[in-house]
Amino acid sequence: MGYFSRIFNKMENAFLFAVDVLIRNAALYKGQRIGLVTNDAATTAEGIQSRVAMQLAGLQLVKLFSPEHGIARIGADGVGQSDAIDLLTGLPIISLYGEKLAPTAADLNDLDLLLFDVPDIGCRFYTYLWTMTHTMEAAAKCNIKLLILDRPNPIGANLSQTEGPWLDELRCSSFIGRWNIPIRHCTTLGELALYFAAEKISSCPVEVIKMEGYHRHFNAVKHFKFVPTSPAMPSTQTAFLYPGMGLLEGVNVSEGRGTDFPFMRIGAPWINKEVFINAISAKGEIAIDCKACQFIPTEGLYKGVNCFGMDIEIKDIDLLRPVELGILIITTLFQLYPQQLKERLYPTAANPSGSGHLDKLLGINQAFKSICEQKNIEVSISADWIQRIQPYLLYPY
Repeated sequence: MGYFSRIFNKMENAFLFAVDVLIRNAALYKGQRIGLVTNDAATTAEGIQSRVAMQLAGLQLVKLFSPEHGIARIGADGVGQSDAIDLLTGLPIISLYGEKLAPTAADLNDLDLLLFDVPDIGCRFYTYLWTMTHTMEAAAKCNIKLLILDRPNPIGANLSQTEGPWLDELRCSSFIGRWNIPIRHCTTLGELALYFAAEKISSCPVEVIKMEGYHRHFNAVKHFKFVPTSPAMPSTQTAFLYPGMGLLEGVNVSEGRGTDFPFMRIGAPWINKEVFINAISAKGEIAIDCKACQFIPTEGLYKGVNCFGMDIEIKDIDLLRPVELGILIITTLFQLYPQQLKERLYPTAANPSGSGHLDKLLGINQAFKSICEQKNIEVSISADWIQRIQPYLLYPY
C-alpha cells in the first residue's frame, strides 16, 4: 500500500474516484471473494485500471464481468461479446453483453461481494447504466452485497440541464432505456442506483461508495482526463452531443461512426450540405457552430459511400441542449428531404431485429411520426426530475 499511501497523501482535499476511496479502505474487504463489473475506462485518479489497482492493494478479485464493448471497450456498437481471460489480471471475464445481460446465480455463488465500477456518460440510452440495473437485480436475487463505485457524470450534474422526454415503459422499454428517467439525467450512477433500489428493485443489497471532492458544478473537461468509454465515445465533446446526435441512429443518416468525429459529424449521400447548413443556421442555434463537410464513413449505414452534411462544434456547453438539437436536426432533414428521410433498423445483440430503434432512443411511441409532424415532445422536465431524484442525491452544488 506504500504507493497508494503516497498518492492519497499528496493533497488533503484532492478529488478521488470512489475506487480510490475503496482502495484506501482496502483492509475492510480483505479476505472477501470479490467479483467486479468493469472495463478499461475505469481507472483510479492516477490512471491505473481499477482491477489492477485492487489487486495491488491486496483485494481478492475472483472474476470480472464486462458490459457492452467488452473489457477493452473496443467491441463494435451492438455486437455481442464473448467470455474471455483478462490479459491484465489473468482473471476470467464473464460477458454481460452477449448470451446474457446479467450475472447468473452460478456466476455469483462463489462470491462474498460484488463491485460495479464502470464510467457512464450521462445519457439514458448508453447501455452501461442498464448493465448496472441488471447487476442490481442479480445481487438482490442472490442476496449478495453490491457496492457501486461512483464516478463523475462527464456531461454535467447540474439538474437544471436535464432533458427529456420521459420514457414510455409500457411501449418503449429496452436495453437502451429500461425505466422512466430523462435522456440527459444529470446524475451519477451511484445516485441512480439509490433511486432504482427504492423505486424498482426491492430488497437490493446495494451501497454506494461516494467520490471525494465532487460537486454538481464539477467541470469534467477541466477536473479530470476523459478516458474513452467505447469506440465511438472518444471525448467529452462527443459525450455532450450524444444525447441528441445519438437519435440519428434511428433514421437513415450517418451519425459519424466510422469517422474521426462520431456524433459530431452527420450526413447522407442525398443531403445538400450548403442547404442543410443554412437551414440549421436559420433556426438560431447559438450553442454550436456548424460547418459543411464531406466524408466517407468506414462503418455503418453508408460504409464506403460519399456523404454530405455538417460538422458540429460546441461553442457554449452551458447553453447546449443536445436533445432539443437532435430533434431539431431530424425535423429539419424531414422538411428538406421528406422523400429521402426514413426510419432505420438498427440491429444489436440486445435488439436483433433492430426495429423501433428511434422509439426506444427517444422513449416515446411513434417517435419518427411525432418529430416529422412537429408534435410537442416534452423535453423540459428538469423540475419534475429534481423533485423525483432529490432524496437520492449524494453531492452538493
